[in-house]
Amino acid sequence: MILVTGGLGMIGAHTAHALVELGQEVVVTTYRQTDVPSFLAGRVAVESLDVTDRAAFLALGNQYDVRAIVHLAGTVPGENPVDFYRADLTGLLNALDAARAWGVRRFAVASSLGVYSGRPEIPWHEELDLPTVDLPHHIVAFKKAVEPISVHALQGSGAEPILLRIGSIWGPLMDPESPFSPIPSYVSAVLRGETPRPLPAGEGGDSCYGPDAGRAIALLTAAEILRHTTYNVSAGRPSTHRDLVAALEAITPVDQRPERTDGDPAEQPYLDISRLTDDTGFTPRFDAVSAVADYFAWRSKNPR
Repeated sequence: MILVTGGLGMIGAHTAHALVELGQEVVVTTYRQTDVPSFLAGRVAVESLDVTDRAAFLALGNQYDVRAIVHLAGTVPGENPVDFYRADLTGLLNALDAARAWGVRRFAVASSLGVYSGRPEIPWHEELDLPTVDLPHHIVAFKKAVEPISVHALQGSGAEPILLRIGSIWGPLMDPESPFSPIPSYVSAVLRGETPRPLPAGEGGDSCYGPDAGRAIALLTAAEILRHTTYNVSAGRPSTHRDLVAALEAITPVDQRPERTDGDPAEQPYLDISRLTDDTGFTPRFDAVSAVADYFAWRSKNPR
């Protein structure tokens, strides 16, 4: 059995689905989200869990024979960043406690492409030293701290830590008004018959469709042997807003104001996934055109 915390969120749900497709038994935890997406209904066990509740977290081990954990649960910072750090660090430590108590084989945890902030090289790859810079967001700051905490906390436990440097993921189940990707809100405006806000045509960079990201994480979690601890998780190729808008226009008329042209595609960072591909055989199934088509079809029937 594989446990996916935050398993009804966007990345968690697609990871759980991909694990099931690989023949794994899966239990997902959820705290606020209660709607089970159609592609998971009846295929996974669902447990309501506040990951900051250590006793409740560890009690899951009495119900399920968990052999691997994918820790994706997290919160969004509010006015007081200390509250965010306290909640997410407590959840991480409880997940690590569970990994040690249950004797799991593998512990995969979400990090972020943002840990590379400050590196001028393009694309970003796992062997780059992480610079000491002002980070763009509290979430990125926490994800950067997650990496050494997880590795050191699992020493001597027999659990293999896997650090998932997850790229710019978008797709089904993403909050349509998320500040982390302009695509869902753009598609939402088109579906409402409104003129979407123009996007900088040459900007973009790293972009990966949710089902591809979930499959990459599932392959890393279920792999028999991994040669590394840290893996970039993304599509491994850049895209621009121009690509995505063109893909949408191929499906449906878009009442679009002229796009701004600021942004140089050659300067937009993205993740190198050679290590992921070499160790799992992963290659993306979706390009910009097929991802936009799939997402448009999904959102035509689903609110997020």
